[in-house]
Amino acid sequence: MHVAVVGHVEWIEFARVEAVPPAGEIVHAEDNWQEPGGGGAVAAVQMAKLAGGATLFCALGDDELGHRAHDELTALGLRVEAAWYDEPQRRGFVHVDAAGERTITVIGARLGPRGEDSLPWEQLSEADGVYFTAGDAGALRAARTARTLVATARGLGTLVVAGVQLDALVASGEDAGERYQRGQIEPEPRVVVRTAGAAGGQWERADGESGHWQATPLPGPISDAYGCGDSFAGGLTHGLSAGMALNDALDLAARCGAANFTGRGPYEAQLSGRPPNLPQAE
Repeated sequence: MHVAVVGHVEWIEFARVEAVPPAGEIVHAEDNWQEPGGGGAVAAVQMAKLAGGATLFCALGDDELGHRAHDELTALGLRVEAAWYDEPQRRGFVHVDAAGERTITVIGARLGPRGEDSLPWEQLSEADGVYFTAGDAGALRAARTARTLVATARGLGTLVVAGVQLDALVASGEDAGERYQRGQIEPEPRVVVRTAGAAGGQWERADGESGHWQATPLPGPISDAYGCGDSFAGGLTHGLSAGMALNDALDLAARCGAANFTGRGPYEAQLSGRPPNLPQAE
């Protein structure tokens, strides 16, 4: 199975604290670490763990952190196809509180690949599935040559401009930056999936059929929520690309998100190995 992500990478510094400090106060971190993150990177690693490999098409800053991100993502099992930009690698700082909630500060512009970048875009036409988180309209149109295309509502502006048919759009019922209203994209995505954290979520097909799913119980103690939504999206893309029925793909996605919540950072506890044989889409 051949899967890929067209998306963004951020270099993340994590600090585990009892609570996020209010204005003017100081807190001491109980633990801290750094690693590459961002929605494109996290989803790609989740897909690689399920499919046995994945390719990440991205743009990285041509600096120390950009090259470090490339090397560490490669070590995590990805084939990284990067366009190197003469600007700083985007970074982020994440507070993780005692409840596992993450509070994120990002530094710098999101770097997404462009269709004009010298990347092996033609390989996407051979992919079973692609997840899109960032890039320009040219990059999105290249992603559409895959058999299955899933995208995040975070890149709504690009989705509107490109005007391609999405097999699924991952939106949020809670996060204002990831909401989607019917009619914002033409053509309408074949299915819109709206996540709601511990409440599960809802889905709606273009023909109006709708339903919901329940969140999966956590397989272990809470650690941190960073990457849960991106692991969910990676699992959903894998499931749909493998031909699973929507409900089964959502079940796999929910298990990916729940597993992620029990690990330190986005990769430690991601669901690995071949998922069980689930009913295929008709």
